[in-house]
Amino acid sequence: MTSSYTYQMDAPVSRPPGRAVSLVPSMTESLFDLNLGSRLVGVTDYCVRPAEGVANLARVGGTKNPDVNRIVGLQPDLLIANQEENRREDVEALQAAGVPVWVTFPRTVADVFNLLWNIMHVFDETSMVPRVRLIEQTMDWVWRMSEPRLLSKPCRVFAPIWFDPLMTFNADTYASDLLRVCGGVNVFADRERRFPLEADLGQAPADSALAAGRDTRYPRITLDEVIAAQPDVILLPDEPFLFTETHRDLFNQLDVPAAHHNRVILIEGSLLTWHGTRIAHALNTLPNLLGDSGEAPK
Repeated sequence: MTSSYTYQMDAPVSRPPGRAVSLVPSMTESLFDLNLGSRLVGVTDYCVRPAEGVANLARVGGTKNPDVNRIVGLQPDLLIANQEENRREDVEALQAAGVPVWVTFPRTVADVFNLLWNIMHVFDETSMVPRVRLIEQTMDWVWRMSEPRLLSKPCRVFAPIWFDPLMTFNADTYASDLLRVCGGVNVFADRERRFPLEADLGQAPADSALAAGRDTRYPRITLDEVIAAQPDVILLPDEPFLFTETHRDLFNQLDVPAAHHNRVILIEGSLLTWHGTRIAHALNTLPNLLGDSGEAPK
């Protein structure tokens, strides 16, 4: 079997899988939402949705440290991985053991819908086609409402994903494209990660040799950069880092419009970073937070 750790448009199977393992929490939820939960035989420790659906499934470890032997023992027809969430060495070990691995990697809202359609095609399960079409229609409506505002009065958004060091994402990510569709402009869209850490924080020159072949989509930043960016809204997710009221208080002390207008908001992190059917929840929540009337929950 050919080893591959790069994004694959189509799954490496010739027939609909009957036994699947998911190493991607957002894909686990999506499979259940697409009426494919009964075909799952294994999931990661971080696959928590839907709670009742995953309760009795075999657990195969974390996204970064799956139990390869346990997965092989489950005899899956297909394993779903993600180029960003799962390690190359684990994917290649599974492929070497004869497990067909589908490496996904959506970076835009359009990529997410393409993936959902491909899943239904690969598994030959089309009962949820109307639901996915409805989500697409919702996305089209949200974008039609957002586009004029982006041209006339864009909402500048800062959304960290880690705190120490403070980290965010740039334009080449699903989260940033989702903010755009929902009416927001990522204030760090053009900011690339620099190496080493001191260079990212403006304390030393960048080393291009260290950056070669590295992912530059998640820059480490300073609070001074946040202030300079003057975000209108700050979204503080509960994952992958758990931002709390303490962090909200900290950001509320910054001299930025988001703090002045009570728009430093604690949100469910999956709305920003879980690609798949969770986009339906994001489209119903994020536009209200980014609109002119968006306010932080009391």
